[in-house]
Amino acid sequence: MNRVIGLGGIFFKCRDIEHTRTWYARHLGINVESWGAQFNLRDDTNPSAYSVLSFFKRSTDYFEPSESAFMINFRVENLDNLVKVLREEGIELIGEPLEEEYGKFAWLLDPEGNKIELWEQPR
Repeated sequence: MNRVIGLGGIFFKCRDIEHTRTWYARHLGINVESWGAQFNLRDDTNPSAYSVLSFFKRSTDYFEPSESAFMINFRVENLDNLVKVLREEGIELIGEPLEEEYGKFAWLLDPEGNKIELWEQPR
């Protein structure tokens, strides 16, 4: 079973979101929209695959219980199977997995306390 198959996105907490968006656009040439930026990937199994960069207010609770100023989102092939295996390995999830318009999601902490978001992109 494949576990992580790619980077889904990186999310940063920011003191000044607009300034940060502008900086990334100006200095790194990233086309940043109000929600962030999308990078289209070449993926033989999913030609519409993408990853994202997004910015959150420093006060967001979306990264909790982590105290880190970032969260990494990893693309996975089969979230349901991976969640089952992780639980069998003794990995505790944060909340319950969620399925919504943008795909399936699950969350956990790495050994350093960084929040990891697992994401199965809808086909």
